[in-house]
Amino acid sequence: MIHITIAQLRATPTVDLMTAAAALGLGRTKAYELARRGQFPCRVIRIGEVYRIPTPGLLELLGVPAEGPRPPTVLTRH
Repeated sequence: MIHITIAQLRATPTVDLMTAAAALGLGRTKAYELARRGQFPCRVIRIGEVYRIPTPGLLELLGVPAEGPRPPTVLTRH
């Protein structure tokens, strides 16, 4: 089983198909079947025999903002 945190997802522009499948609760066979059929639930980029999933679309599908919480802005008086 692949374990990846939201912070790790946000830190990379794409993930492999198995990482995306694990995040979505899909097994290997189903993930590859959906990717081959063009039915994977988010955008898939195929490079030869390799499938890559853009992280922003995966995060959106998971209902997670692509950017993490921003640190509070410190306002100073001049």
